[in-house]
Amino acid sequence: MPATLSYPGVYIQEVPSGVRTITGVPTAVAAFIGRAARGPLNVATTITSFADYERSFGGLAPYSNLSFAVRDFFTNGGGQAVVVRLFNVKAGAPAATTTFTIGALTFEAATPGTWGKSLRVTVDTNVPAGMGASMGVAQNTIFNLAVLDTSSGRSELFTNLTVADHAQRVDRTLLASSEFLRWSGAFPAMAPAVAAGKDAVGAAEDALEVARRAIPFVQATFATKRNALDAALTALVGDDGEDLTLAEDFFPANAQANKQGLYALDQADLFNLLAIPPCTGGADLPTQLVGLAASYAESRRAFLILDAPAAWNTPNAAVTGLAASPDQLGTRSSYAAAYWPRLVQPDPFRGGLLSSFSTVGAVAGVMARTDSERGVWKAPAGLDATLKAVPDLSYRLTDAENGLLNPLGLNALRVKAPVGRIVYGARTLAGDDRLGSEYKYIPVRRLALFIEESLYRGTQWAVFEPNDEPLWSQIRLNLGAFMNDLFRKGAFQGKTPRDAYFVKCDRETTTQNDINLGIVNIVVGFAPLKPAEFVVISLRQIAGQVEA
Repeated sequence: MPATLSYPGVYIQEVPSGVRTITGVPTAVAAFIGRAARGPLNVATTITSFADYERSFGGLAPYSNLSFAVRDFFTNGGGQAVVVRLFNVKAGAPAATTTFTIGALTFEAATPGTWGKSLRVTVDTNVPAGMGASMGVAQNTIFNLAVLDTSSGRSELFTNLTVADHAQRVDRTLLASSEFLRWSGAFPAMAPAVAAGKDAVGAAEDALEVARRAIPFVQATFATKRNALDAALTALVGDDGEDLTLAEDFFPANAQANKQGLYALDQADLFNLLAIPPCTGGADLPTQLVGLAASYAESRRAFLILDAPAAWNTPNAAVTGLAASPDQLGTRSSYAAAYWPRLVQPDPFRGGLLSSFSTVGAVAGVMARTDSERGVWKAPAGLDATLKAVPDLSYRLTDAENGLLNPLGLNALRVKAPVGRIVYGARTLAGDDRLGSEYKYIPVRRLALFIEESLYRGTQWAVFEPNDEPLWSQIRLNLGAFMNDLFRKGAFQGKTPRDAYFVKCDRETTTQNDINLGIVNIVVGFAPLKPAEFVVISLRQIAGQVEA
Protein backbone atom coordinates (compact mmCIF):
# COMPACT_ATOMS: atom_id res chain seq x y z
CA MET A 1 0.00 0.00 0.00
CA PRO A 2 1.29 3.52 -0.73
CA ALA A 3 2.78 5.21 2.29
CA THR A 4 0.20 8.06 2.32
CA LEU A 5 -3.32 8.18 0.92
CA SER A 6 -4.01 11.90 0.97
CA TYR A 7 -6.34 12.66 -1.92
CA PRO A 8 -9.24 10.85 -3.58
CA GLY A 9 -8.07 9.14 -6.72
CA VAL A 10 -6.17 6.19 -8.14
CA TYR A 11 -2.81 5.11 -6.71
CA ILE A 12 -0.38 2.79 -8.56
CA GLN A 13 2.05 0.51 -6.78
CA GLU A 14 4.36 -2.33 -7.83
CA VAL A 15 3.96 -5.54 -5.86
CA PRO A 16 6.88 -8.01 -5.69
CA SER A 17 6.08 -11.33 -7.35
CA GLY A 18 8.20 -13.37 -4.96
CA VAL A 19 10.17 -14.85 -7.86
CA ARG A 20 13.91 -14.95 -7.16
CA THR A 21 15.64 -16.82 -9.94
CA ILE A 22 18.31 -19.27 -8.80
CA THR A 23 21.24 -19.34 -11.20
CA GLY A 24 23.33 -22.48 -11.41
CA VAL A 25 26.96 -21.98 -10.48
CA PRO A 26 29.81 -22.87 -12.86
CA THR A 27 30.76 -26.53 -12.57
CA ALA A 28 34.30 -26.74 -13.95
CA VAL A 29 36.46 -24.03 -12.37
CA ALA A 30 39.67 -25.94 -11.60
CA ALA A 31 42.05 -24.99 -8.79
CA PHE A 32 45.74 -25.85 -9.23
CA ILE A 33 48.44 -25.49 -6.59
CA GLY A 34 52.19 -26.11 -6.79
CA ARG A 35 55.53 -24.78 -8.05
CA ALA A 36 55.78 -22.25 -10.88
CA ALA A 37 58.57 -20.31 -12.57
CA ARG A 38 57.30 -16.93 -11.43
CA GLY A 39 54.20 -15.18 -10.12
CA PRO A 40 52.76 -14.06 -6.78
CA LEU A 41 53.12 -16.38 -3.80
CA ASN A 42 50.12 -17.67 -1.85
CA VAL A 43 47.73 -15.69 -4.06
CA ALA A 44 44.75 -17.32 -5.79
CA THR A 45 45.00 -15.99 -9.36
CA THR A 46 42.20 -16.57 -11.86
CA ILE A 47 43.21 -17.32 -15.45
CA THR A 48 41.20 -18.20 -18.55
CA SER A 49 43.86 -19.56 -20.91
CA PHE A 50 47.37 -20.97 -20.90
CA ALA A 51 48.53 -17.64 -22.35
CA ASP A 52 47.29 -16.07 -19.09
CA TYR A 53 49.34 -18.64 -17.19
CA GLU A 54 52.44 -17.81 -19.22
CA ARG A 55 52.03 -14.09 -18.53
CA SER A 56 51.47 -14.53 -14.80
CA PHE A 57 53.46 -17.67 -13.95
CA GLY A 58 56.11 -17.96 -16.64
CA GLY A 59 54.99 -20.90 -18.78
CA LEU A 60 56.40 -24.42 -18.76
CA ALA A 61 59.33 -25.19 -16.45
CA PRO A 62 61.23 -28.49 -16.06
CA TYR A 63 60.65 -28.61 -12.27
CA SER A 64 56.99 -27.51 -12.45
CA ASN A 65 54.45 -30.31 -12.91
CA LEU A 66 51.91 -27.57 -12.23
CA SER A 67 52.74 -25.85 -15.52
CA PHE A 68 52.18 -29.03 -17.55
CA ALA A 69 48.94 -29.80 -15.69
CA VAL A 70 47.54 -26.31 -16.41
CA ARG A 71 48.55 -26.65 -20.06
CA ASP A 72 46.77 -30.02 -20.33
CA PHE A 73 43.68 -28.57 -18.62
CA PHE A 74 43.20 -25.86 -21.23
CA THR A 75 44.22 -28.17 -24.10
CA ASN A 76 41.48 -30.63 -23.14
CA GLY A 77 38.68 -28.10 -22.87
CA GLY A 78 39.13 -26.23 -19.59
CA GLY A 79 37.87 -22.66 -19.55
CA GLN A 80 38.73 -21.15 -16.16
CA ALA A 81 41.31 -22.01 -13.53
CA VAL A 82 42.53 -20.68 -10.20
CA VAL A 83 46.30 -21.05 -9.67
CA VAL A 84 48.24 -20.77 -6.42
CA ARG A 85 52.03 -20.64 -6.55
CA LEU A 86 54.00 -21.97 -3.57
CA PHE A 87 57.74 -21.54 -3.11
CA ASN A 88 60.27 -23.40 -0.98
CA VAL A 89 63.62 -21.60 -0.56
CA LYS A 90 66.51 -23.88 -1.49
CA ALA A 91 68.84 -24.57 1.39
CA GLY A 92 72.24 -22.89 0.86
CA ALA A 93 71.09 -20.73 -2.06
CA PRO A 94 72.54 -17.18 -1.90
CA ALA A 95 69.15 -15.52 -2.49
CA ALA A 96 65.89 -16.51 -4.11
CA THR A 97 65.03 -13.03 -5.42
CA THR A 98 67.09 -11.09 -7.97
CA THR A 99 68.28 -7.63 -6.83
CA PHE A 100 69.32 -4.56 -8.84
CA THR A 101 71.40 -1.55 -7.74
CA ILE A 102 71.66 1.79 -9.55
CA GLY A 103 73.59 4.37 -7.60
CA ALA A 104 71.93 4.65 -4.20
CA LEU A 105 68.74 2.97 -5.40
CA THR A 106 68.15 -0.73 -4.74
CA PHE A 107 65.37 -2.80 -6.29
CA GLU A 108 64.40 -6.46 -6.36
CA ALA A 109 62.24 -8.67 -8.56
CA ALA A 110 58.62 -8.80 -7.44
CA THR A 111 58.74 -12.53 -6.66
CA PRO A 112 61.43 -15.19 -6.16
CA GLY A 113 62.87 -17.17 -9.05
CA THR A 114 65.52 -17.00 -11.73
CA TRP A 115 63.01 -15.22 -13.96
CA GLY A 116 64.17 -11.97 -12.33
CA LYS A 117 67.49 -12.25 -14.17
CA SER A 118 65.65 -11.32 -17.37
CA LEU A 119 64.70 -7.88 -16.00
CA ARG A 120 66.58 -4.73 -17.03
CA VAL A 121 66.15 -1.62 -14.89
CA THR A 122 66.85 1.95 -16.07
CA VAL A 123 66.72 5.19 -14.05
CA ASP A 124 66.90 8.78 -15.24
CA THR A 125 66.48 12.19 -13.60
CA ASN A 126 65.00 13.93 -16.64
CA VAL A 127 62.29 15.51 -14.51
CA PRO A 128 60.52 18.77 -15.46
CA ALA A 129 61.72 21.83 -13.56
CA GLY A 130 59.37 22.74 -10.75
CA MET A 131 58.08 19.18 -10.35
CA GLY A 132 59.52 19.02 -6.85
CA ALA A 133 57.68 22.19 -5.83
CA SER A 134 54.39 20.92 -7.22
CA MET A 135 54.82 17.62 -5.39
CA GLY A 136 56.01 19.26 -2.18
CA VAL A 137 59.37 17.44 -2.13
CA ALA A 138 62.95 18.31 -3.02
CA GLN A 139 63.64 18.34 -6.77
CA ASN A 140 66.71 16.13 -6.37
CA THR A 141 64.63 13.30 -4.86
CA ILE A 142 62.59 12.75 -8.04
CA PHE A 143 63.45 10.31 -10.85
CA ASN A 144 61.91 8.16 -13.59
CA LEU A 145 62.09 4.38 -13.69
CA ALA A 146 61.77 1.94 -16.62
CA VAL A 147 61.66 -1.85 -16.38
CA LEU A 148 61.98 -4.26 -19.30
CA ASP A 149 61.30 -8.00 -19.12
CA THR A 150 63.56 -9.32 -21.88
CA SER A 151 61.95 -12.78 -21.78
CA SER A 152 58.50 -11.50 -22.77
CA GLY A 153 59.26 -8.07 -24.24
CA ARG A 154 56.84 -6.37 -21.83
CA SER A 155 57.89 -3.17 -20.11
CA GLU A 156 56.77 -0.70 -17.44
CA LEU A 157 57.46 3.04 -17.10
CA PHE A 158 57.03 5.08 -13.93
CA THR A 159 57.57 8.82 -14.00
CA ASN A 160 58.11 11.32 -11.20
CA LEU A 161 58.88 8.80 -8.49
CA THR A 162 60.50 10.04 -5.31
CA VAL A 163 62.46 8.71 -2.35
CA ALA A 164 60.84 11.33 -0.10
CA ASP A 165 57.75 10.68 2.01
CA HIS A 166 55.04 11.20 -0.60
CA ALA A 167 52.15 9.34 -2.23
CA GLN A 168 54.44 8.67 -5.22
CA ARG A 169 57.25 7.30 -3.13
CA VAL A 170 58.95 4.56 -5.10
CA ASP A 171 58.11 1.66 -2.76
CA ARG A 172 54.41 2.52 -2.64
CA THR A 173 54.10 2.99 -6.39
CA LEU A 174 55.89 -0.22 -7.27
CA LEU A 175 53.87 -2.25 -4.77
CA ALA A 176 50.60 -0.90 -6.16
CA SER A 177 51.38 -0.82 -9.88
CA SER A 178 54.39 -2.91 -10.91
CA GLU A 179 54.20 -6.51 -11.99
CA PHE A 180 57.98 -6.86 -12.14
CA LEU A 181 59.76 -4.80 -9.50
CA ARG A 182 59.76 -3.90 -5.80
CA TRP A 183 61.79 -1.46 -3.71
CA SER A 184 64.50 -2.89 -1.47
CA GLY A 185 66.63 -1.34 1.22
CA ALA A 186 66.78 2.08 2.90
CA PHE A 187 65.82 5.37 1.27
CA PRO A 188 68.69 7.62 0.16
CA ALA A 189 68.62 11.36 0.72
CA MET A 190 68.33 11.99 -3.02
CA ALA A 191 67.96 10.19 -6.34
CA PRO A 192 71.06 9.06 -8.30
CA ALA A 193 73.38 11.95 -9.09
CA VAL A 194 73.83 10.74 -12.66
CA ALA A 195 71.35 11.90 -15.29
CA ALA A 196 70.73 8.33 -16.40
CA GLY A 197 71.83 4.91 -15.21
CA LYS A 198 71.14 1.19 -15.75
CA ASP A 199 71.54 -1.89 -13.65
CA ALA A 200 74.86 -3.70 -14.04
CA VAL A 201 73.67 -6.14 -16.69
CA GLY A 202 71.93 -3.46 -18.76
CA ALA A 203 75.05 -1.27 -18.68
CA ALA A 204 77.26 -4.22 -19.68
CA GLU A 205 74.91 -5.10 -22.55
CA ASP A 206 75.07 -1.51 -23.83
CA ALA A 207 78.85 -1.51 -23.63
CA LEU A 208 79.03 -4.78 -25.54
CA GLU A 209 76.77 -3.41 -28.27
CA VAL A 210 78.93 -0.27 -28.58
CA ALA A 211 82.04 -2.45 -28.92
CA ARG A 212 80.37 -4.62 -31.55
CA ARG A 213 79.46 -1.61 -33.66
CA ALA A 214 82.85 0.06 -33.31
CA ILE A 215 84.66 0.80 -36.59
CA PRO A 216 87.28 -0.47 -36.98
CA PHE A 217 86.15 -3.52 -34.97
CA VAL A 218 88.53 -4.22 -32.07
CA GLN A 219 88.39 -7.88 -31.08
CA ALA A 220 90.19 -7.33 -27.78
CA THR A 221 87.76 -4.59 -26.74
CA PHE A 222 84.81 -6.77 -27.68
CA ALA A 223 86.20 -9.69 -25.65
CA THR A 224 86.69 -7.41 -22.64
CA LYS A 225 83.10 -6.18 -22.84
CA ARG A 226 81.85 -9.74 -23.33
CA ASN A 227 83.68 -10.83 -20.18
CA ALA A 228 82.19 -7.87 -18.30
CA LEU A 229 78.68 -8.88 -19.38
CA ASP A 230 79.27 -12.50 -18.36
CA ALA A 231 80.49 -11.32 -14.96
CA ALA A 232 77.43 -9.11 -14.52
CA LEU A 233 75.09 -11.96 -15.44
CA THR A 234 76.89 -14.32 -13.07
CA ALA A 235 76.59 -11.79 -10.27
CA LEU A 236 72.79 -11.74 -10.57
CA VAL A 237 71.18 -13.82 -7.84
CA GLY A 238 67.87 -15.64 -8.00
CA ASP A 239 66.80 -19.22 -7.41
CA ASP A 240 63.80 -21.36 -8.38
CA GLY A 241 63.62 -23.09 -5.01
CA GLU A 242 63.18 -26.79 -4.42
CA ASP A 243 60.47 -29.39 -3.95
CA LEU A 244 57.61 -28.32 -1.71
CA THR A 245 57.11 -29.75 1.75
CA LEU A 246 53.92 -30.61 3.56
CA ALA A 247 54.53 -28.64 6.75
CA GLU A 248 56.41 -25.58 5.46
CA ASP A 249 54.61 -24.92 2.18
CA PHE A 250 51.16 -26.53 2.10
CA PHE A 251 50.39 -26.14 5.81
CA PRO A 252 52.71 -23.54 7.37
CA ALA A 253 52.01 -22.12 10.82
CA ASN A 254 48.69 -20.24 10.95
CA ALA A 255 48.05 -21.22 7.32
CA GLN A 256 44.28 -21.00 7.53
CA ALA A 257 44.25 -17.65 9.35
CA ASN A 258 46.80 -16.17 6.93
CA LYS A 259 45.32 -17.85 3.82
CA GLN A 260 48.61 -19.51 2.92
CA GLY A 261 49.53 -22.86 1.44
CA LEU A 262 46.47 -24.92 0.55
CA TYR A 263 44.29 -22.38 2.35
CA ALA A 264 45.33 -19.68 -0.12
CA LEU A 265 42.41 -21.08 -2.11
CA ASP A 266 40.13 -19.48 0.48
CA GLN A 267 40.77 -16.27 -1.49
CA ALA A 268 38.85 -17.80 -4.42
CA ASP A 269 35.09 -17.36 -4.27
CA LEU A 270 34.40 -20.60 -6.12
CA PHE A 271 36.16 -23.60 -7.59
CA ASN A 272 34.75 -27.04 -8.37
CA LEU A 273 37.77 -29.17 -9.20
CA LEU A 274 40.97 -29.41 -7.14
CA ALA A 275 44.12 -30.69 -8.85
CA ILE A 276 47.49 -30.98 -7.12
CA PRO A 277 50.14 -32.47 -9.43
CA PRO A 278 53.24 -34.03 -7.84
CA CYS A 279 55.44 -31.26 -6.42
CA THR A 280 56.83 -32.57 -3.14
CA GLY A 281 59.71 -34.71 -4.40
CA GLY A 282 59.32 -38.05 -6.13
CA ALA A 283 56.39 -38.83 -8.37
CA ASP A 284 53.58 -38.94 -5.79
CA LEU A 285 51.89 -36.67 -3.28
CA PRO A 286 52.25 -37.67 0.39
CA THR A 287 49.19 -39.60 1.53
CA GLN A 288 48.75 -37.16 4.41
CA LEU A 289 48.50 -34.27 1.93
CA VAL A 290 45.95 -36.22 -0.12
CA GLY A 291 43.80 -36.81 2.96
CA LEU A 292 43.93 -33.17 4.01
CA ALA A 293 43.25 -32.00 0.46
CA ALA A 294 40.20 -34.28 0.25
CA SER A 295 38.87 -32.83 3.51
CA TYR A 296 39.44 -29.31 2.23
CA ALA A 297 37.72 -30.12 -1.07
CA GLU A 298 34.72 -31.43 0.88
CA SER A 299 34.53 -28.22 2.91
CA ARG A 300 34.52 -26.17 -0.32
CA ARG A 301 32.06 -28.44 -2.15
CA ALA A 302 34.76 -29.28 -4.70
CA PHE A 303 36.00 -32.52 -6.27
CA LEU A 304 39.61 -33.72 -5.91
CA ILE A 305 41.40 -35.33 -8.87
CA LEU A 306 44.38 -37.58 -8.07
CA ASP A 307 47.10 -39.59 -9.76
CA ALA A 308 47.50 -43.21 -8.77
CA PRO A 309 50.96 -43.96 -7.27
CA ALA A 310 53.73 -44.07 -9.86
CA ALA A 311 54.94 -47.41 -8.45
CA TRP A 312 51.78 -49.02 -9.80
CA ASN A 313 53.32 -49.74 -13.19
CA THR A 314 51.08 -52.74 -13.91
CA PRO A 315 47.45 -53.58 -13.10
CA ASN A 316 48.57 -56.32 -10.72
CA ALA A 317 50.74 -53.80 -8.86
CA ALA A 318 47.69 -51.55 -8.47
CA VAL A 319 45.50 -54.39 -7.24
CA THR A 320 48.21 -55.57 -4.84
CA GLY A 321 48.76 -52.03 -3.58
CA LEU A 322 45.09 -51.50 -2.84
CA ALA A 323 44.77 -54.91 -1.21
CA ALA A 324 47.82 -54.36 1.00
CA SER A 325 46.63 -50.94 2.15
CA PRO A 326 43.17 -49.68 1.18
CA ASP A 327 44.25 -46.17 2.23
CA GLN A 328 47.38 -46.19 0.07
CA LEU A 329 45.81 -43.50 -2.12
CA GLY A 330 45.44 -41.26 0.95
CA THR A 331 41.64 -41.11 1.00
CA ARG A 332 38.50 -43.07 0.22
CA SER A 333 36.36 -39.96 -0.01
CA SER A 334 33.46 -39.74 -2.44
CA TYR A 335 34.76 -36.20 -3.10
CA ALA A 336 37.83 -37.61 -4.91
CA ALA A 337 38.75 -39.84 -7.84
CA ALA A 338 42.05 -41.40 -8.95
CA TYR A 339 43.21 -42.21 -12.47
CA TRP A 340 45.74 -44.72 -13.85
CA PRO A 341 48.09 -44.96 -15.76
CA ARG A 342 50.13 -41.79 -16.29
CA LEU A 343 50.22 -39.79 -19.53
CA VAL A 344 53.12 -40.09 -21.97
CA GLN A 345 53.94 -36.82 -23.72
CA PRO A 346 56.94 -35.10 -25.35
CA ASP A 347 59.14 -33.30 -22.86
CA PRO A 348 60.33 -29.99 -24.35
CA PHE A 349 63.18 -29.86 -21.83
CA ARG A 350 64.53 -33.24 -22.96
CA GLY A 351 64.61 -32.59 -26.68
CA GLY A 352 61.05 -33.81 -27.18
CA LEU A 353 61.69 -37.26 -25.71
CA LEU A 354 58.56 -38.99 -24.42
CA SER A 355 58.19 -38.81 -20.64
CA SER A 356 55.59 -39.63 -18.00
CA PHE A 357 53.30 -36.82 -16.79
CA SER A 358 50.53 -36.33 -14.26
CA THR A 359 46.96 -37.05 -15.33
CA VAL A 360 45.16 -34.47 -13.17
CA GLY A 361 45.24 -31.51 -15.56
CA ALA A 362 44.06 -33.45 -18.60
CA VAL A 363 41.29 -35.21 -16.65
CA ALA A 364 40.09 -31.88 -15.22
CA GLY A 365 39.97 -30.54 -18.79
CA VAL A 366 37.91 -33.53 -19.93
CA MET A 367 35.47 -32.91 -17.06
CA ALA A 368 35.17 -29.25 -18.06
CA ARG A 369 34.57 -30.18 -21.70
CA THR A 370 31.95 -32.79 -20.79
CA ASP A 371 30.14 -30.31 -18.52
CA SER A 372 30.03 -27.79 -21.34
CA GLU A 373 28.85 -30.22 -24.01
CA ARG A 374 26.53 -32.50 -22.03
CA GLY A 375 26.13 -31.28 -18.44
CA VAL A 376 27.64 -32.10 -15.06
CA TRP A 377 25.30 -35.13 -14.80
CA LYS A 378 27.09 -36.85 -17.71
CA ALA A 379 29.96 -39.10 -16.70
CA PRO A 380 33.28 -37.62 -17.89
CA ALA A 381 34.27 -40.89 -19.54
CA GLY A 382 33.70 -42.88 -22.71
CA LEU A 383 34.56 -42.52 -26.37
CA ASP A 384 33.78 -38.78 -26.25
CA ALA A 385 36.18 -38.22 -23.34
CA THR A 386 39.29 -38.09 -25.49
CA LEU A 387 42.64 -36.98 -24.11
CA LYS A 388 44.00 -34.36 -26.48
CA ALA A 389 47.74 -33.89 -27.12
CA VAL A 390 48.45 -37.21 -25.38
CA PRO A 391 50.26 -39.49 -27.84
CA ASP A 392 50.38 -42.49 -25.50
CA LEU A 393 49.87 -43.84 -21.99
CA SER A 394 52.47 -45.42 -19.73
CA TYR A 395 50.53 -48.72 -19.85
CA ARG A 396 47.96 -50.02 -22.34
CA LEU A 397 45.19 -51.84 -20.51
CA THR A 398 43.19 -54.73 -21.87
CA ASP A 399 39.52 -55.21 -21.07
CA ALA A 400 40.35 -57.98 -18.59
CA GLU A 401 42.93 -55.83 -16.83
CA ASN A 402 40.50 -52.94 -16.70
CA GLY A 403 38.10 -55.35 -15.00
CA LEU A 404 40.58 -55.74 -12.15
CA LEU A 405 40.73 -52.00 -11.43
CA ASN A 406 37.17 -50.81 -11.95
CA PRO A 407 35.56 -52.74 -9.04
CA LEU A 408 38.19 -51.22 -6.73
CA GLY A 409 37.26 -47.65 -7.62
CA LEU A 410 40.38 -46.90 -9.69
CA ASN A 411 39.56 -45.21 -13.00
CA ALA A 412 41.34 -46.33 -16.12
CA LEU A 413 42.77 -44.35 -18.99
CA ARG A 414 42.59 -46.47 -22.13
CA VAL A 415 43.64 -46.58 -25.75
CA LYS A 416 40.59 -47.39 -27.87
CA ALA A 417 40.42 -47.51 -31.65
CA PRO A 418 39.56 -45.38 -33.49
CA VAL A 419 39.37 -42.46 -31.03
CA GLY A 420 42.75 -42.98 -29.33
CA ARG A 421 43.43 -42.12 -25.69
CA ILE A 422 40.29 -41.73 -23.56
CA VAL A 423 39.09 -41.60 -19.97
CA TYR A 424 37.37 -44.94 -19.31
CA GLY A 425 36.25 -44.84 -15.70
CA ALA A 426 33.75 -42.76 -13.71
CA ARG A 427 33.97 -43.89 -10.10
CA THR A 428 34.80 -41.91 -7.01
CA LEU A 429 37.23 -43.32 -4.46
CA ALA A 430 34.14 -44.46 -2.54
CA GLY A 431 33.22 -46.45 -5.66
CA ASP A 432 34.77 -49.71 -4.51
CA ASP A 433 31.97 -52.26 -4.86
CA ARG A 434 32.59 -53.45 -1.30
CA LEU A 435 31.75 -50.02 0.14
CA GLY A 436 28.27 -49.78 -1.34
CA SER A 437 28.35 -45.98 -1.39
CA GLU A 438 25.40 -44.04 -2.81
CA TYR A 439 28.01 -41.68 -4.26
CA LYS A 440 29.76 -44.42 -6.18
CA TYR A 441 29.79 -42.48 -9.43
CA ILE A 442 31.50 -39.18 -10.24
CA PRO A 443 28.52 -37.57 -12.05
CA VAL A 444 26.22 -38.28 -9.08
CA ARG A 445 28.62 -36.69 -6.63
CA ARG A 446 29.35 -33.69 -8.85
CA LEU A 447 25.66 -33.14 -9.64
CA ALA A 448 24.91 -33.12 -5.90
CA LEU A 449 27.71 -30.59 -5.34
CA PHE A 450 26.36 -28.41 -8.14
CA ILE A 451 22.86 -28.43 -6.66
CA GLU A 452 24.15 -27.78 -3.13
CA GLU A 453 26.29 -24.81 -4.15
CA SER A 454 23.62 -23.31 -6.39
CA LEU A 455 20.93 -23.56 -3.71
CA TYR A 456 23.30 -22.27 -1.03
CA ARG A 457 23.99 -19.13 -3.05
CA GLY A 458 20.45 -18.82 -4.38
CA THR A 459 18.70 -18.82 -0.99
CA GLN A 460 20.75 -16.15 0.76
CA TRP A 461 17.85 -13.75 0.33
CA ALA A 462 15.77 -15.82 2.78
CA VAL A 463 17.96 -14.98 5.78
CA PHE A 464 16.07 -12.74 8.25
CA GLU A 465 12.80 -13.01 6.32
CA PRO A 466 9.66 -13.67 8.45
CA ASN A 467 9.61 -17.42 9.05
CA ASP A 468 6.10 -18.41 8.06
CA GLU A 469 4.05 -19.73 5.17
CA PRO A 470 4.71 -16.80 2.76
CA LEU A 471 8.45 -17.44 3.04
CA TRP A 472 8.04 -21.20 2.68
CA SER A 473 5.88 -20.71 -0.37
CA GLN A 474 8.49 -18.49 -2.04
CA ILE A 475 11.20 -21.04 -1.25
CA ARG A 476 9.18 -23.87 -2.79
CA LEU A 477 8.45 -21.72 -5.85
CA ASN A 478 12.04 -20.69 -6.51
CA LEU A 479 13.77 -23.98 -5.68
CA GLY A 480 11.12 -25.87 -7.61
CA ALA A 481 11.71 -23.74 -10.71
CA PHE A 482 15.45 -24.42 -10.48
CA MET A 483 15.01 -28.18 -10.08
CA ASN A 484 12.42 -28.30 -12.87
CA ASP A 485 14.86 -26.60 -15.22
CA LEU A 486 17.43 -29.31 -14.46
CA PHE A 487 14.78 -31.97 -15.05
CA ARG A 488 13.97 -30.51 -18.47
CA LYS A 489 17.67 -30.57 -19.36
CA GLY A 490 17.81 -34.30 -18.56
CA ALA A 491 19.67 -34.21 -15.26
CA PHE A 492 17.35 -36.59 -13.39
CA GLN A 493 15.64 -39.93 -13.78
CA GLY A 494 11.90 -40.11 -14.25
CA LYS A 495 9.26 -39.28 -16.84
CA THR A 496 7.63 -36.52 -14.80
CA PRO A 497 8.87 -33.92 -12.32
CA ARG A 498 7.12 -35.85 -9.54
CA ASP A 499 9.30 -38.87 -10.34
CA ALA A 500 12.49 -36.82 -10.67
CA TYR A 501 12.64 -34.46 -7.69
CA PHE A 502 10.81 -32.84 -4.81
CA VAL A 503 11.12 -29.64 -2.76
CA LYS A 504 9.52 -29.62 0.68
CA CYS A 505 9.35 -26.59 2.97
CA ASP A 506 6.28 -26.33 5.16
CA ARG A 507 4.92 -26.90 8.63
CA GLU A 508 6.16 -30.51 8.56
CA THR A 509 9.79 -29.64 7.90
CA THR A 510 9.80 -26.53 10.09
CA THR A 511 8.12 -27.03 13.46
CA GLN A 512 7.12 -24.32 15.91
CA ASN A 513 10.23 -25.07 17.93
CA ASP A 514 12.35 -24.53 14.79
CA ILE A 515 10.57 -21.22 14.21
CA ASN A 516 11.31 -20.19 17.81
CA LEU A 517 14.98 -21.00 17.19
CA GLY A 518 15.03 -19.00 13.93
CA ILE A 519 15.39 -22.08 11.72
CA VAL A 520 13.72 -22.85 8.42
CA ASN A 521 14.26 -26.39 7.10
CA ILE A 522 14.20 -27.14 3.37
CA VAL A 523 14.29 -30.71 2.08
CA VAL A 524 15.29 -31.27 -1.55
CA GLY A 525 15.41 -34.72 -3.11
CA PHE A 526 16.45 -35.81 -6.59
CA ALA A 527 16.70 -39.04 -8.55
CA PRO A 528 20.17 -39.01 -10.13
CA LEU A 529 21.09 -40.57 -13.42
CA LYS A 530 23.58 -43.40 -13.06
CA PRO A 531 26.02 -44.03 -15.93
CA ALA A 532 25.47 -47.11 -18.09
CA GLU A 533 28.71 -48.66 -16.91
CA PHE A 534 27.93 -52.12 -18.22
CA VAL A 535 26.02 -52.59 -21.46
CA VAL A 536 24.76 -56.17 -21.84
CA ILE A 537 23.53 -57.43 -25.20
CA SER A 538 21.76 -60.79 -25.28
CA LEU A 539 21.70 -62.57 -28.62
CA ARG A 540 19.89 -65.73 -29.56
CA GLN A 541 18.86 -67.59 -32.68
CA ILE A 542 15.25 -67.88 -33.72
CA ALA A 543 14.29 -71.52 -34.23
CA GLY A 544 12.88 -72.12 -37.68
CA GLN A 545 9.14 -72.85 -37.67
CA VAL A 546 7.91 -75.95 -39.45
CA GLU A 547 4.52 -75.51 -41.03
CA ALA A 548 2.00 -78.25 -40.26
